[in-house]
Amino acid sequence: MARATKRATIDRARFTNYISVADSFFKGAELARQHEYWNAAGVLIVHAAIAYADAIAIKLGGVKSQSEQHQEAVDLLSELVAEGEESKRALNQLRRIIDHKTAVSYSGKVYNPSDVDQLRKQVERFRTWATIILKG
Repeated sequence: MARATKRATIDRARFTNYISVADSFFKGAELARQHEYWNAAGVLIVHAAIAYADAIAIKLGGVKSQSEQHQEAVDLLSELVAEGEESKRALNQLRRIIDHKTAVSYSGKVYNPSDVDQLRKQVERFRTWATIILKG
């Protein structure tokens, strides 16, 4: 049986704060990429995706994941968003982005332009979907 995601209750009105944080990480990743700070760009992309996920969870459910296992944020979102192919694709994008968190941050792997370009495409797709959910 799947374990329930550890979560915190957050006032739904605060979802906009998380959008601001996500946008800041997203823009910071672009600056890091322009300066060829590949790992920094990767870390910021991962955190942007997580912040967008938190914004959605807060807006739709008044909760966010508190687990140190960031993949549980994907599980929480899957409980909150409408089922469908677009949501399934977006959640898979988020899952793939989060899979990079340890590698880009802690493993000593040196990211290169193609690694960051791949992550950037994934976060842009996820961000597009997230924006639709957050504006709805």
